[in-house]
Amino acid sequence: MATAQGGMASSFTENFNDSILRNFRYGSTGVQDDFKWKTGVESTVEPGTKILRFVIDPADSAGPGRGPEIISRDYTSYGSYSARIKIPDVRKVQPNTGAVVGYFTYNMDSVLGLSEIDIEWLVADPHILYIGTWTGFEGRLQRIGRTIDLSKGQIYYTISKVGYAGPPTTLTGLQNEPETIPAIADFDASARFYTYGFDWYPDRMRWWIINPITGEKIILWDYTGSKLGIPTNKTRYRMNFWHTGNWAVETDPLSVEKPLHRFEVEVDWMKYAALP
Repeated sequence: MATAQGGMASSFTENFNDSILRNFRYGSTGVQDDFKWKTGVESTVEPGTKILRFVIDPADSAGPGRGPEIISRDYTSYGSYSARIKIPDVRKVQPNTGAVVGYFTYNMDSVLGLSEIDIEWLVADPHILYIGTWTGFEGRLQRIGRTIDLSKGQIYYTISKVGYAGPPTTLTGLQNEPETIPAIADFDASARFYTYGFDWYPDRMRWWIINPITGEKIILWDYTGSKLGIPTNKTRYRMNFWHTGNWAVETDPLSVEKPLHRFEVEVDWMKYAALP
């Protein structure tokens, strides 16, 4: 359960099957619109499952947090994070849509710097995942990241860089494990729900997905051997959906168009299990 707002959360699971958010609050910096988010809504692909629905508004400007977003009321820290998510399918309606679904943590501390851990999807290609962290301070943020096409089991890159446009350095050894990932047959993050997660330790980061057919936990990236890029300070647990006008998916350089339709993200539940 959560503590008083602004404290440190203990372990919790947020099931979005009614109209009350117990561990999160709405946190968008965009125009408030009740249609942009709603809990207790029936899933479009899984009858009987009640979900959190995020709807992107074509009137929203580009930028993180400008679309619908929820933020944990309390801080979280080391532990295991997981969620069951389905992103929108835009390909038949507007294939070059520039929009990001973000499942992540984020907190910028004036003394300790940024604490951010990400799993992200660019909706123009629902086969690809972006995972990684941001740490450090504005003007010199540190990124470690890996980009994966799970339908092919293809790792595009595993890198470290400083700043958004900094030159990437390819990671090797313990910072590049596993070196190969099995494909998930017919993986399509927009076609069905998948359970995704990450485990955050003081000296390790590990991202994973559950194969919905076999129940196997597939490790997407097990980052050890260096503390570079591992967040050290408390954070806030978040989910959002926003328009990007300058970040195109690997397979479609034109995918930065402003969304023209009210595309929807579905979230079944979000969980946090603090380290003992």
